[in-house]
Amino acid sequence: MGKTKVSIQGEAFYINGKLVYEEIAGSRPEAHGLLMNARFIQGVFDDKGDVSRYQRFGGTFDPDSNTDDLIQALPQWYAYGLRAFTVGFQGGGPCFTIPNETIHNNPFGDSGDQLDPDYAARMDRLIRAADELGMVVIVSYMYPGQTHRLADGKAVLNAVRAASRFLKLGAYTNVLIEVCNEHDLSRHPLIQQPEGMVALMEIAREESGGMLVGCSGSGGIMKEEVCKESDVIFIHGNGQSRQQYCNMIAQARKWSPGKPVVCNEDSQAVGQLGVAFDTRTSWGYYNNLTKQEPPVKWGVTPGEDLFFAQRMAEGIGIPVPPIPEEKRYMLQGLAADESYEGKRWIRLAALYPEGIDRVEFYVKQSLVYTCYVEPFTVNFRSNWLQGPWTGDEPAEDWLAVVYLKNGEQLEVRA
Repeated sequence: MGKTKVSIQGEAFYINGKLVYEEIAGSRPEAHGLLMNARFIQGVFDDKGDVSRYQRFGGTFDPDSNTDDLIQALPQWYAYGLRAFTVGFQGGGPCFTIPNETIHNNPFGDSGDQLDPDYAARMDRLIRAADELGMVVIVSYMYPGQTHRLADGKAVLNAVRAASRFLKLGAYTNVLIEVCNEHDLSRHPLIQQPEGMVALMEIAREESGGMLVGCSGSGGIMKEEVCKESDVIFIHGNGQSRQQYCNMIAQARKWSPGKPVVCNEDSQAVGQLGVAFDTRTSWGYYNNLTKQEPPVKWGVTPGEDLFFAQRMAEGIGIPVPPIPEEKRYMLQGLAADESYEGKRWIRLAALYPEGIDRVEFYVKQSLVYTCYVEPFTVNFRSNWLQGPWTGDEPAEDWLAVVYLKNGEQLEVRA
């Protein structure tokens, strides 16, 4: 029996029989039973094709060290209130730099009936470390960018069985299962179609010995059949406005009432947290750049990571030192180790982005981009995706002018 046992009653999460966060003195009662989480999808990542590509961003990559670094970072996240994270057997992305079709990150083999022992060992180590700390691991089996490496429908069935039997053998008590990340994007009809996913979820539940099961669709996409089959309704809020995200939650509850709704992938748009707390649903921080591009810096890094952690703690009612006003904005993407093949991803992180009307980005006093939507990025495409900047201007040439909704104006430099 593990030290951390996750369970659900109605829409609420319990750990060891107590509402999550209830044990924290002074915590907000309306946050009790939530499971705030982050997408740490690359926690057991490897690339059997060419691992040398990840010696970049001022760091080096090794699969075992990557997992160990995440384990070492977990207490820091726990202190801010993070109680769960998603990690994938087939990983996810990276979305900005290396095409996923060139990555070989499939531990199940072509036939799906094998589980690479190195992946299994890393996953076991990670789950047990989280268990010691009091955290839940959302184990995601499949990722659309890798499912094509499963030869056919039989291989998909085998992979679900292999992963589920691994979890059962481990006798873990702190695991939730996500059968597939964004199943609607997979090339396999068995995964893509809701009827097939319902069958896979049932297999996962049975083969794992009755663990709690769910499955996510892509940003804004949910399927009624999947919601009804889920023990935990996983949703993805990326690409959604605050209103659209709120509507998703309402629809999920209408289709399958009385179950916990967990967003386990959104974006670095921390303003969405307000909707999560208002609707009493769990929210998942997803940052492509700091948490999905190997080698990952797993800790609470300055800027976006810290602002999410701070907002999460505030929403739960965990006492944390306030961030001084002059440090509540940060121009990111201009450090020496943040360049890749001459490209940079430049953005303005803010502790309270809801108070911003727009951000103007200047290079050598010339306006190059204006962004009106959180998170405030150069070449905005969606709240989780931006296009690169290919100039080689030094950081000191950049300026972000922040126009607040209250009429104030701020200047932020790197």
